Amino acid sequence: MKRSIFMLTLLGITLATGCSDKEQTEEPAVEIEENEVEKDIIVAEAEEVLPFVTPFTGERVAEEVTMRPILATINNHPQARPQSGLAQADVVYEMLAEGDVTRFLALYQSELPESIGPIRSARSYFIDIAKGLDAFYIAHGYSPEAKSMLSQRVVDNINGMHYDGTFFKRSSTRVAPHNSYISGENVKAGAEKVGTSLLYQKKVSYPFYEAEDNVKIGTTANEISMKYNNSGSFNSQYVYNAETNQYKRYSANVETVDYETNESIELANILFFEMPHQIVDNAGRREITITGGGNAYVAQAGTIREVKWKNADGLLVAVEEDGTEVKLVQGKTWIHFVPTSPGLAASVIYSE
Repeated sequence: MKRSIFMLTLLGITLATGCSDKEQTEEPAVEIEENEVEKDIIVAEAEEVLPFVTPFTGERVAEEVTMRPILATINNHPQARPQSGLAQADVVYEMLAEGDVTRFLALYQSELPESIGPIRSARSYFIDIAKGLDAFYIAHGYSPEAKSMLSQRVVDNINGMHYDGTFFKRSSTRVAPHNSYISGENVKAGAEKVGTSLLYQKKVSYPFYEAEDNVKIGTTANEISMKYNNSGSFNSQYVYNAETNQYKRYSANVETVDYETNESIELANILFFEMPHQIVDNAGRREITITGGGNAYVAQAGTIREVKWKNADGLLVAVEEDGTEVKLVQGKTWIHFVPTSPGLAASVIYSE
C-alpha cells in the first residue's frame, strides 16, 4: 500500500514537473510568435498606400476624385475679408482686376465648402483660366467682354446676375457688392439648372513630389512678400513653418483666415508668374496675357527659385529649364499673377 502511494506521488510529481517544463519551454515560443505577428502588422500598415491621388493637391485618397473642378471669383476688397471657403480651395489664383484691387479665383475639387464668397464679377482672363481647367465657373456680374463670352457659353457657368436671391444669397452683415455668397449645395443645384455635368472629364492635374522625394533646393526664403501697390491693402506676406512644411498667408499684415471656420490659410506651394498687363478701358479694367509664358518663381519648403511658366493646353504651369513641369509639394497652392512692369524682382521680396 505504501509502495502504491509512493508510486502515485512520484507520478504526480513527474507530471507536474513535465507540465512546468513544457510551460517554460512553450511560453517564449508563444511570445516570439506574437512579436512576429505584430511586426507583420506594422510592416503591412507601413506599406499600405492609398490608390488615388487628388489632381491639384497631390494627396493620396481612398476613392477616385470624380467631381469636375469648380472655379469661383472671390472678392478681395478689404470689406470682403475674411472670405468664406478659401481654406477648402485646392488652388487660389490672385491677380489684378481694375485699379490696384486684386481678386481671387478659388479652385475647388478635393472638397466643396458649405459657403463660398463673397462672389464677384467675371473678367475675360478669368474665363480663359476656367476654360483651361474645364471648370464650372461661378461669378456674380461681368465686364462687357466677359458677358459676351459667358453668353456664348465659352465655359459652363452660373452667374449671380441671373440667380440673385435664388442660388446666390446676400449676407445681411455686409454691404453690396461685398455680400453675395453661394453654397456648395447651390453650386450643384445651379449646375443641374443650367444643364451642366459636374463629372470630371478633362483630367487636368499637376505633377507632385512623392513623400520621400527631396524637393529641389533654391535660396532660403522663410518670409516672402508680394507687392502689388504702394498702399499695402493688397500686398501679401507668407511665413514658412519648418515643422509643418507650410506657409501662412497674411494680407496687409493681417493673417488670412476662413470666415466660416476661422481656419488659417496654409499653403505648400506659392507660385509667381510674370505676365503682361494692359489697361483696356476708362474703368481701369485690365487684359492679362496668359497664353504665352515667361519668368516665374516657385516657393516650396522654405526656399525660392527661378523657373518659367507656360500655358499647357489652357492649364498654367511652372516649368523647369528643360521644359518639364515643376513638381509641387503635396498640399494647397497659391498662384500670383505679377505684372511684367515692374516685374518679379521688384514685386517679390524674400528673406531668411
